[in-house]
Amino acid sequence: MNVALSEKDRKFREFALEGSMWKVIWKVCYPLAIYQSLNQLFKILDTMMAAHISANAVSTVAYLSQINMAISALGGGLAVGANIKISEAYGEGNFELVKRRVSTLFALCGLLGMAILAILIPVAPQFLRLANTPEEFIEEGTVYFILELVSLVIIFFNNVYIAIERARGNSKRILNLNMMVIGIKLSLTAFFVYVLKGGINDISIATIVSQLTLFGAAVFYMNAKENVFGFSWKAISFRKLVVAPMIKLSVPVIVEKMAFSLGKVVVNSMSTVYGTLTVGALGISNNIGGITTNPQNGFQEGASAIISQNLGAGKKKRALKAFWCVLVMNLTLSVVLMSASLLCLHQIADLFANGDHEFAGRIMEIYRMEALGTIPLGASAAVMAFLYGYGKTKLTLLLNFSRVFVFRIPVLWGLQHFTDLGNVSAGIVMAVSNIMTAVMSLVIFAIEFCQIQKEERTDAEQS
Repeated sequence: MNVALSEKDRKFREFALEGSMWKVIWKVCYPLAIYQSLNQLFKILDTMMAAHISANAVSTVAYLSQINMAISALGGGLAVGANIKISEAYGEGNFELVKRRVSTLFALCGLLGMAILAILIPVAPQFLRLANTPEEFIEEGTVYFILELVSLVIIFFNNVYIAIERARGNSKRILNLNMMVIGIKLSLTAFFVYVLKGGINDISIATIVSQLTLFGAAVFYMNAKENVFGFSWKAISFRKLVVAPMIKLSVPVIVEKMAFSLGKVVVNSMSTVYGTLTVGALGISNNIGGITTNPQNGFQEGASAIISQNLGAGKKKRALKAFWCVLVMNLTLSVVLMSASLLCLHQIADLFANGDHEFAGRIMEIYRMEALGTIPLGASAAVMAFLYGYGKTKLTLLLNFSRVFVFRIPVLWGLQHFTDLGNVSAGIVMAVSNIMTAVMSLVIFAIEFCQIQKEERTDAEQS
């Protein structure tokens, strides 16, 4: 099989492996941070438009989005795990393996997407009841949920494409394409909601159309068959050497992301004791929190690819330096964005509440507590970049599982049964879980760092 590395890809590989690590992290990660921020802005504006329909509509969208996120973890986890091995092979210089893994990853996504649609669409209402969804949300949101399933399958492919572009350093292309998607999505949603007076199903149709646009761009750019990062039917291979390492890393990530999202569904379900208004307020608080945490995730994703590439090339010291660089950048970003969100909280809450002062009050009450975990999560995101880059996805599974099922659900249960704090409990549990996750992640990093240093000393003595 003939594969070729383009001049642009060759220069980026050289830059990632030889250039100033501060410059590498910044160049790769800042467009991804903006990309994640725009995604969050899109979610916020989408929720605001749903709020224009009705308070019940916005609560339905907020609740079902957590279930959708749990399902999307299948494709997202596969993209993350596979991207680690693609980046590693790219850094190592094994370009034929890169080509085979890229092509096979798309094939795996297609099989996964078809299976999800075939299994869940026929039993959508029953599945929502199994997730303990309130009946009023099922009545209004079943068709919306089915439409969202279709969009999720398209997003599976788009996430894989974005992961591949991230591995080759095309962060600006990701940003530009995402701006196009958001522009289409918001324009269509605004037209459906404000002009046609449509419902939440129309919001989902707008998502499908916008994601199909990105899918079309992915098909165009991946059609370079002779390029190492292009898709080729002939390059698809389910041999153990190609597939096994990707699956091995992806399974813990899939379980991690599904457990985290399902845990949030459980938290939402537990919060229904305070009324559906509180469920909606918690979902909106999470969206506001995403203003600060999503850019952190952008730096996390970019840094993990850089770490993998340097490890593949045998540059272990540069891989560790990438961690320290992203840690400093994430903490700085966290302080700035958290301060801005708190200063503008009243105005943001009013935008969501659509004139409902009680709803706005609940949003602010919950978010003020949730915001306490912002800076710790910046440190946690840097550790996650380190763990993903080193392929230690079992530890990322442990962290995110603990975040929800150790530090969140039991704490909320305790607050509900042993205190009379009421609505604010939903915010307290977010702060507690995020802070404790950061503490746990730093402890894990310290242990792993000591182990790496020990291995380096052993290698030096043997040589």
